[in-house]
Amino acid sequence: MSYPVLYRKRIIPDECILLKDDQILQCDDNTIVTAWKAIHPRSDLSHGYSCYYLKRGYKISKFYRADSSLMYWYCDIIDYQKGPKENSIVALDLLADVVIYPNGRMRILDLDELCEAFERKLIDEQQLKTALNSLSNLMDALYENSISTLEAPIIKALDSLHT
Repeated sequence: MSYPVLYRKRIIPDECILLKDDQILQCDDNTIVTAWKAIHPRSDLSHGYSCYYLKRGYKISKFYRADSSLMYWYCDIIDYQKGPKENSIVALDLLADVVIYPNGRMRILDLDELCEAFERKLIDEQQLKTALNSLSNLMDALYENSISTLEAPIIKALDSLHT
């Protein structure tokens, strides 16, 4: 099986980026696990790992500093679409995000941007509903199981690299 080519499309700002440097560690019908370096390197963000939950409408990422200490988990609400090339996937960022800090504190971010995108007709009513339903499902999964369950595919993929 050849791995799909991944793109990240943002609505605000409007951009679509080929994730050409992301390394796919694991891929099946439900998840894609990647290792990546920051597209726009910052003093506090160096690299990370992501698990795309293809049927759930979100992506869980572990953000690391240059010293490999965990910054936080970053959860994007995503709508997955067929990409521009054969065997490609576009992860459309539906703006709402959840950050989980190592101490367990959580923050929901960018609901104002989700509202703005709808008001400006950058997303339609169905995409708004998709975003809110996926956010609700993500929060239910986090409250019920914690981040450890959602990051399990990342841990498994990393473990398989070392065996």
